[in-house]
Amino acid sequence: MTKKALGLAALLLAAAGAASAQEQVLNLYSARHYSTDEALYTNFTKATGIKINRVDADDAGILARLKAEGTASPADVILLVDAARLYKGEVEGLFQPIKSKALEDAIPAQYRAKATPEGTPWFGFSTRARVVVYDKLKVKREDVDTYEELADPKNKGRICIRSGSHPYNLSLFGAITEHMGEQKAEAWLKGVVANLARDPKGGDADQLKAVASGECQIAVSNTYYIARMIRSNNPDERAAMERLGVVFPNQASWGTHVNIAGGAVARNAKHPANAVKFLEYLAGAEAQNYFANGNNEWPVANGVKVANPALQAMSGGSFKSETIPITAVGANQVKVQQMLDRVGFK
Repeated sequence: MTKKALGLAALLLAAAGAASAQEQVLNLYSARHYSTDEALYTNFTKATGIKINRVDADDAGILARLKAEGTASPADVILLVDAARLYKGEVEGLFQPIKSKALEDAIPAQYRAKATPEGTPWFGFSTRARVVVYDKLKVKREDVDTYEELADPKNKGRICIRSGSHPYNLSLFGAITEHMGEQKAEAWLKGVVANLARDPKGGDADQLKAVASGECQIAVSNTYYIARMIRSNNPDERAAMERLGVVFPNQASWGTHVNIAGGAVARNAKHPANAVKFLEYLAGAEAQNYFANGNNEWPVANGVKVANPALQAMSGGSFKSETIPITAVGANQVKVQQMLDRVGFK
């Protein structure tokens, strides 16, 4: 081989090596602010050699950043914690539809975006139920075993809740709109406002503590906040939970509202193969168990079973969840926000 050919071969090898090294990277924009997820990322890197660079922000911040960055965005994977925001990212063209038999086999159709000829824009990986919590000393369980009863005059002055415009509530209200229809849902929201013990404020954990302290008697919360307090090392938090009852609403009708945390490949991903590999990893049994036992969420992948004592204690082992398409919840968001404005739900 000539000296010139040797030189060219060396350059090609160096370029291939640089490309290979470059490919062992994954840029992740994540709205999951859970310390227990660190094990997910560490184990993925150990298994694949792919280093994860992570940017943390809330759902809205991540979507805004993707739009601002455009084609220059370094993001490969987007993790969001709300169905409506996943839907918003899809309709704004921020995600890249993908085809993956592993994901299609693992994730039930109810918990992923509707597929197009190009592929599926996003997949859910875990669920959390939005349930009603009540003071067992002052409230009868049968008075709060449906979402409808939150608007019943019998519960006037009893309810604490976070902002109506928070994504968790927007998704709940979007689901209720899908079940009831817009007119009845708006009347329901007006009834909830009339039953508030105070103006909406704080997060879900604050609502639980407000019921435990007697500031109000009924609250709405995602299940993982409740599970954290049940499993807490703080004796005051565990004692507070002993006073609170938990009900999964609408077991005799449409079922309890569930929201999802999910992921997508960014539209302008520079490492799309690594991105798909990461999403497939999240659908595997190991990662699904981290969702369940690390952050007290229910896994969604087919065939995955977990034993989380706090989740078991809350639900009695199982509960009936609503079966409306997650995408319908997202599609109702604009209507819901307009209704909130009209009824004065802060």
